[in-house]
Parts: sequence; C-alpha cells; structure tokens
Amino acid sequence: MPIASTWATKPNVREINGTSVLITGGGSAIGAGAAKHFVHQGARVTISGRREESLQAVASRLGDNCHVVVGEVASAADRERMVDGAVDHGSKLDALISNAGNMHRNDVVDFYEQQLLDVFNTNVVAGMMLCKQAHDHLVVTHGCIVFVGSVHTQRAFPNVSPYAATKGALEALTGVLAAELGKDNFRVSCVRPGAVLTEINVRAGVTTADEQRERRDGMGSMHALGRINTVQEIAEAFEYLVRAGWSTGNVLTVDGGLGLGVTND
Repeated sequence: MPIASTWATKPNVREINGTSVLITGGGSAIGAGAAKHFVHQGARVTISGRREESLQAVASRLGDNCHVVVGEVASAADRERMVDGAVDHGSKLDALISNAGNMHRNDVVDFYEQQLLDVFNTNVVAGMMLCKQAHDHLVVTHGCIVFVGSVHTQRAFPNVSPYAATKGALEALTGVLAAELGKDNFRVSCVRPGAVLTEINVRAGVTTADEQRERRDGMGSMHALGRINTVQEIAEAFEYLVRAGWSTGNVLTVDGGLGLGVTND
C-alpha cells in the first residue's frame, strides 16, 4: 500500500523567526548582509569577527537581536566564545554560517609555507573545529551548518590557487560531513557564490577599495545574467538551506552563471 504524503500536514521547513544563528565574518559584505537578512526575519543573530568597530556598526543598525563576539576563528578560545555567545544570546543554536575567510594572491614561485598554512587554517580548519564545538547544540535543535564555497572551484583564475584550494576543500567537506552527521539529526550544506563586492582582497593587500569595486563591476559581463551577485542574494541562499529540513550535503550555486564560462556583453 502506498504511504500517504505528510507534506501537507507536516512540512519539513523551518521558520526563521525565533531561531538562533551564528555568522562568522559578520562585520562586512556577505556576513553583514546575512545578519541583516536573518534579523529582519526574526532570528536572534550572533556575528563574530576580528574588527570590533565593523561588528558594532552592523549590530547598531540591526538592534538588540544582533549580538557581537569579537574574535579570530583561528583561535580555539575565541571559537568557544563565539559558540557560547550565540547560545547565550539565542538560548540555543539552530544554525552556524561559517563565512569567515582570508585570501592570498601569489604566483607559485612566490608561495610561502606559513601563508599557505594560515589561509588553510582560517578557511578550512577553523570551520571544521567550529563544527565540532557547535555539534552538541545543533544535535539538540536538529540544526545545520552552512559553509561558503566559491566559483573559484568551477573556473580557473590565475594566482589564487591557495584560496581556490581551501574552497574546494570546504565543498568536499560538505558532503562528507553531511553523510557523517545525518545520524545526529543535523544538516551540512554549502553556498557557492559568484563575484560579490567584499573586502577580502582589500584586507589581503591585493587591491584598494576603489580598485576592487572597479574590478567587480567589470566582471558583470562574465556572468550569464549580466551582473555580479548582491549580498542579499547570498543571504537568501543561506536562508533556504537553514529552512530546508530535508536538504543536506548540497553545494548550492548562486553565481548568476559565472561558473558556466559564458559572457553576456
């Protein structure tokens, strides 16, 4: 006998209102946009990062539902404070958006081992350890982790191999952790953005803010849809993965067709 669908009476979709969300790298660009989006949906959001001034500026715009924890994701003690702060602020933890990241642009002949270790530690190891530290809380809430991948895993851009390698690691990690942690009743997914105006290259000393903006605007025609991403569009992808209770192990591409390799002149 066929089993009747329970979708109409028990939709496996979460409400954002009342959830507790931790967003690393929450002081600018994608992280700040996600914080704004989730707060406006009624979530209790905790943002973390190294730059207190940027974090407090975001929190002051968003009000009491946005809490700040200043810290470095590469520090075990700071990661613990981030998770504890989110649990205290939201009385639980429903979602971890592991957004913090760093970049080095180098030719192969200019590689320095410590730089490579630093970018892997920030972009990959820190997210893995946050997963460990958030594990018990996410088991209780049947929550989720969302990593942030990159179009750099789909298209080869010269001089960013360290960054691309870390994002490839996160995308692979998404599937493995989803398979491992399904038994613990929480989900693991990843969003793969296209070009977004962020400060990562400016912080890395690669470009000035004006140069970065000009470069990003010039990339619009590389997207099938003719423009770069907005942080709001990335936040909407985060929301979908946080809400979708039957979705795990996914890498959700939100790149306007940048990864397709076509042009829109």
